[in-house]
Amino acid sequence: MTASVHTAQAGTPATAGPSAQTAFRAQLLTFHGDPAHAPHGAVYHEDGLLIVEDGRVVAADAYAALAARLAPGTRIEDRRDKLIVPGFIDTHIHYPQTDMIASPAPGLLPWLDTYTFPTERRFGESAHARETASFFVDELLACGTTTALVYCTVHKESAEALFAESDARNLRMIAGKVLMDRNCPEFLRDTAQSGYDDSAELIKRWHNRGRQMYALTPRFAPTSTEAQLEACGALARAHPDIFIQSHVAENTDEVKWVADLFPGHRSYLDVYDRYDLLRRRAVYGHCIYLDDEDRKRMAQTGAVASHCPTSNLFLGSGLFDFDKADSAGMPIALATDVGGGTSFSMLQTMNEAHKVARLGGHHLTATRMFYLATAGAAEALDLGDKVGTLRSGAEADFVVLDPQATPLLARRTARRESLEELLFAFALLGDDRAVYETYAAGQCVHRRDDARKHVAGTRVERAARVLAD
Repeated sequence: MTASVHTAQAGTPATAGPSAQTAFRAQLLTFHGDPAHAPHGAVYHEDGLLIVEDGRVVAADAYAALAARLAPGTRIEDRRDKLIVPGFIDTHIHYPQTDMIASPAPGLLPWLDTYTFPTERRFGESAHARETASFFVDELLACGTTTALVYCTVHKESAEALFAESDARNLRMIAGKVLMDRNCPEFLRDTAQSGYDDSAELIKRWHNRGRQMYALTPRFAPTSTEAQLEACGALARAHPDIFIQSHVAENTDEVKWVADLFPGHRSYLDVYDRYDLLRRRAVYGHCIYLDDEDRKRMAQTGAVASHCPTSNLFLGSGLFDFDKADSAGMPIALATDVGGGTSFSMLQTMNEAHKVARLGGHHLTATRMFYLATAGAAEALDLGDKVGTLRSGAEADFVVLDPQATPLLARRTARRESLEELLFAFALLGDDRAVYETYAAGQCVHRRDDARKHVAGTRVERAARVLAD
């Protein structure tokens, strides 16, 4: 029997029919391995078909290979002029810093004192936390990010707000309440016991609730006492499937400070190791000033280095060393690190990651950057069966990228002669404008043109109010 197929015009929302399946005909890119080490790690179909049902991927392959498998009545969304990739994964971002992005400071530590801590103060107010969380999630989705490891503030309310917003949209999100019991303003300080209790309560309430997952979140070693780090280790041992996130070796002044605060430790990373905080699902932002022993230890434990190039350049922190990281075999992923980072866009993050790598003498290909922002991140986070992929059975989180999003991008991609050139153009010239649609669990959660109409309508309403006044 021949499947009954209806081809929709691009931009037409899917409607329910006899089948719960939806299919997308487009260029498809997914990964079966790291392109830097596996010659056929990237899987690309110039004319592909992605079949989605009940929030999961049914199949993804060449259109010619899959068309006959379509159930009767399946609607095909025609995106043949666009590229579908797995949803981007941002492995290090601070949602409370949304409002202080692009704040000037001479370095990391004064930037924290002048902007970060005062901004985070308000997140004990549930209404403020909810409003910011809503805007933050909108911005992630507009940039094609469907999963993120999110830092909240010391306030339990901040984590509740973020999880509630993510859960309402059925996103695969990982977040945690920040832990700080010293070297921070009193208004942002918890205690070893209160931090433990709040974290334990949030784990019980949110970890594995729907698609939400919890990350134990000591901000960084200087803002936690030994007692608080011991409490973190105890929680981590009690919950072996939760995530751990913190910062390490971002800035030379910070590294010296840690050496003064924790005498007797071999290195900054060793502080976390002593408290059993290096393991699978442990993610450490920056990892710039590690030595060979540190990198070896990251590889042994499966702890992930989250590379934050826009933040490292903005704060003048330093350059991540790809060659040494690869030689050690340590897991690597990409991240925006907003608000030290200067963009929510993982495409812009790739742009800067390429430049950072070149300054270090390493050629980071666009194909590998897309891997690090999707399947590579998912594998490093122990979520490779769920996100970052278009494999059958995976959660249907994906992004539709538009090579004609801007005149310059359209002009360049029209002349591309390889997949690498296409991806490189997206990475170097793309931003949120290149994200045509974002899907989470098979549902469209962002459509660029609709968002633009909404923004335009809001501006008209505001202008009308001003004139009326």
